[in-house]
Amino acid sequence: MRLKKQRRHRRSVRFYTTCYGFRPPFKVLCDGTFIHHLLINQITPADTAISNILAAPVKLFTTRCVREELKRLGKDFSNTFNVARDLETARCDHEKIKSGAACLRDVIGEKNSEHFFVATQDADLRKQFQELPAVPVLFALRNALFLESPSKSQHEFAKASEEERLHMNDLEIKLLDNKRKRRSENEESGDSDEAGEGLPNKIIEDLKRNAANRKMDVKDKVQFKRKRAKGPNPLSCKKKKIEKPKPVAKKDGDESGETVRSRSKKRKRSRKQKLPVSATE
Repeated sequence: MRLKKQRRHRRSVRFYTTCYGFRPPFKVLCDGTFIHHLLINQITPADTAISNILAAPVKLFTTRCVREELKRLGKDFSNTFNVARDLETARCDHEKIKSGAACLRDVIGEKNSEHFFVATQDADLRKQFQELPAVPVLFALRNALFLESPSKSQHEFAKASEEERLHMNDLEIKLLDNKRKRRSENEESGDSDEAGEGLPNKIIEDLKRNAANRKMDVKDKVQFKRKRAKGPNPLSCKKKKIEKPKPVAKKDGDESGETVRSRSKKRKRSRKQKLPVSATE
């Protein structure tokens, strides 16, 4: 069950990185309900627990309005307020303090240009963010964290944006028609038309700028490594044994530097004692 959960989370993260351009370290925008739930269930440290779910390093953010909301709740949420005060602050341009849910909706907007992961325990807020195209949602159940799977509307929006990138826009169609007209006029007049010749400079600059913007909009696709044949395991291969040369007997040298033959071992012989010679002889 745990393996299936990890696969589902990685599939969801891959969808957001491929289709919407999310890149690690991921930014997680937390509200007061999520921070309070982590403290009650002792899910600490929070950044480590969330990075395990997303399989990438993360940065935790909150807003000024969320901190003020926790401060107004009193002593029961004092620890939660202290933790929220240590998180990084996401910019919210409000003249007056709003509720935490309203503040998060304003920060995310319609396109989530800052690429935030939203962490909340509010069920209504989670449903609202699921309808937006590029807003992944995190939530907790007891002592476990979960990442919402991409909704049907998010899949449809990603498919539609991919089809738009494959087709030409109005400006490119207009430029193509103008080029065809100029080519036909040159053919009638008998002049050779080179690529890009005769077009106004303003139109050429617009075409280049549009091509560059389209190139930037294309998201990076996941690349898979090809499996290639590998060599034999070096640990299983025996190395060739190098025969060591036999040690040579050392030779004694004279002062003049001339070498002398090595002393061979002499056979020890037992000498018989000589008999005493008689005096008569």
